[in-house]
Amino acid sequence: MSSQDFHGLHVLSLESRRSSEIARLIENYKGVPVSAPAMREVPLADNSEALRFARDLVAGGIDIVAFLTGVGARALLKVVSEAQSPGPFLEALRRARVVARGPKPLAVLREWNVPVVLTAPEPCTWRELLRGMNELPGGLQAQRIAVQEYGVSNTDLLDALKERGAIVRAVAVYHWALPEDIEPLRDAIAAVIRGQVQVALFTTGVQVTHLFHVAETIGLREKLGAAFREVFVASIGPSTTMTLGEFGVHVDLEPTHPKMGMLVKEAAERSGEKMAN
Repeated sequence: MSSQDFHGLHVLSLESRRSSEIARLIENYKGVPVSAPAMREVPLADNSEALRFARDLVAGGIDIVAFLTGVGARALLKVVSEAQSPGPFLEALRRARVVARGPKPLAVLREWNVPVVLTAPEPCTWRELLRGMNELPGGLQAQRIAVQEYGVSNTDLLDALKERGAIVRAVAVYHWALPEDIEPLRDAIAAVIRGQVQVALFTTGVQVTHLFHVAETIGLREKLGAAFREVFVASIGPSTTMTLGEFGVHVDLEPTHPKMGMLVKEAAERSGEKMAN
């Protein structure tokens, strides 16, 4: 089998917000997309903590603000803007030291004309962000740090910052939930177990957790784990790979850059190797 494209292999994607985009990419590389959105963003019913953070920031009570996702940054500004004028909030961000986990929050902050003192290098996990923050002038001891979260709390990052003497607060505006319609997930689980999926693409660990949660509710968790041994599994980066490992799933590929386009391209190029064995 040539290694230039998927050659008609069935490729599972659990993307939600960008499901159409990744399906087109799979088709461009001559794969058959099997789409099963695994998550949805649910706004928090109570955004009092986010608004309290905004007030403290404006009052000069925050030293460092860490943005982990572009979507979360936009959601935070929306919450603030619905309660008050966003101008003082943005001006306060420009006075604080702002760090970004990767290019997506960086792009949003540039739109807002907010200077960024640190952007985590690839693969853009919390570990790279933490290493960079360790090198900030003055260190992290007694620094008041706000961390914009992204659906699930990153307790590893929060705990690591606290261990370095920082005063840490998490700022969340939404959380991840299962899709309202989980039938596509059930169908995808059945297809993997029947051997009808040859490639699986994962772009976040939450997809893995939700997929196996649904499998467990229908009594198929063990069969699903076993079936993935015959599937070429591609993970967007180390955090997602770690989650897959927690469920006993071996990862065959991490792309050279943690981007969706590279994930699909390199999976198309490499998946034939496993199928040929």
